[in-house]
Amino acid sequence: QVQLVESGGGLVQAGGSLRLSCVASGRTIRTSVMAWFRQAPGEEREFVAGVSWSGGTTHYADSVKGRFTISRDNYKNTAYLQMNSLKPEDTAVYYCAARNSIVVRTTTSEYEYWGQGTQVTVSS
Repeated sequence: QVQLVESGGGLVQAGGSLRLSCVASGRTIRTSVMAWFRQAPGEEREFVAGVSWSGGTTHYADSVKGRFTISRDNYKNTAYLQMNSLKPEDTAVYYCAARNSIVVRTTTSEYEYWGQGTQVTVSS
């Protein structure tokens, strides 16, 4: 079993930055794909970014390319999401997820483990 705990959310003005962290416990995430999803009110949960176990492969949603960066530190069992140039439409609850695979996937059903989420609010 893997437990995931997100932190780093908050309220920021448009154009600002936030860095989300996801700490895993219970089992090493060293061989797992890590990803971030988000869910806005009334919307379905959507893929934001994913990173392979080595950190060598990343994948982003088109809406965040060039603004968000996903990374990981396997020694700290932690994944990160650096979010720059934030827009009001980035407002959502952000979830960390993990899957026992070497391939990054973009659908929620492909991920076995989920955190509780952290709120990100971007004001205009």
